[in-house]
Amino acid sequence: MAYLSLLGAGPGDPELITLKAVNVIRQADVILYDALVNESLLSYAKPGAVVRFVGKRYGCHSLSQQEINHLIVSYARSHGHVVRLKGGDPFVFGRATEEIAAAKGAGIPVQVVPGISSALAGPAGQMIPLTSRGITESFWVTTGTTLTGEISADIDLAARSSATIIILMAMSKLEAIMDIFAGYGKSNLPVAIIQNSSTDREKVVTGTVKDIVFKAQHAGMSNPAVIVVGKVVDLKDMTGTVQQLIDRHEER
Repeated sequence: MAYLSLLGAGPGDPELITLKAVNVIRQADVILYDALVNESLLSYAKPGAVVRFVGKRYGCHSLSQQEINHLIVSYARSHGHVVRLKGGDPFVFGRATEEIAAAKGAGIPVQVVPGISSALAGPAGQMIPLTSRGITESFWVTTGTTLTGEISADIDLAARSSATIIILMAMSKLEAIMDIFAGYGKSNLPVAIIQNSSTDREKVVTGTVKDIVFKAQHAGMSNPAVIVVGKVVDLKDMTGTVQQLIDRHEER
């Protein structure tokens, strides 16, 4: 039976995938996986399953989204159950809606199995809470760039708020993004950059809006990375009580 399953593989650590996702991988006739998927997860595939890389890596030819959509439909019709394995969560900048539309347009049923997004797991792995009572009550998750390659207008809106800001796919625009925060008088706001979160290649740099670009360049930071901007970054290496942290920020 033709069928599409959209699976979230989590942030990179192969243990941070749900049990349901593993069980679905085991049932798949075809697995189409992305660049940020830990390839050890492919060991769950059943014998004879078609396993194909369809992700995007810098400097390598990659399939267009239209080509991926075509593969999903053609493999579902020829083989049956297709698993589309995506890093993080399928619905967090995963272009899942386009693949669902292609499958449903061809009369192919779809199920979605959520995954842990790096937007949440990256900070958590560094003991950075996205919210903390008395410090911040909300958080934004936004992409650094739009479809046209411009900085998202949501960055400007987020920079005006008191929320924690998590920015994905933004290292190429880091300096311009930090300039936006500085323009709202937030040069001293803490920033963390977490590259390859939850993997053995993880790198972390912390600083402030005014110096994080220099620190990131010095450390050779690049994508895939999660950028966290907000007072909660100071909780990463917290000494003293949360109230003392609140008092320190009120003095700034």
